[in-house]
Amino acid sequence: QVQLVESGGGLVQAGGSLRLSCAVSGHAFSRYATGWFRQAPRKEREFVAGISWSATLTYYSDSVKGRFTISRDNTKNTVYLQMNSLKPEDTAVYYCAVEWGLCSLSLAMYAYWGQGTQVTVSS
Repeated sequence: QVQLVESGGGLVQAGGSLRLSCAVSGHAFSRYATGWFRQAPRKEREFVAGISWSATLTYYSDSVKGRFTISRDNTKNTVYLQMNSLKPEDTAVYYCAVEWGLCSLSLAMYAYWGQGTQVTVSS
């Protein structure tokens, strides 16, 4: 069974930075793509960034492009989301998720999800 654990969330002021981590285990040596999603209260969960196994494919939502960077270290089975120039509208619970395809921007394609980590950006 695949397990994902997010960490690195917290409270920061606008303009600050955070680095989220997603540790993946139990994948039985399978290659996988990973996405970061976020969900604010009373909002739909939305795609933030995605990365293929080889990291040759990366995708970002328009709202975070230029500010966030997704990366991975497969030797550590860990995916990262570096978040810079944070804005109050970035406040949400951030989730990482795994899919067995190349790299999907669709939430429905992801089979495994972490529990999420809270990111709060104050003004």
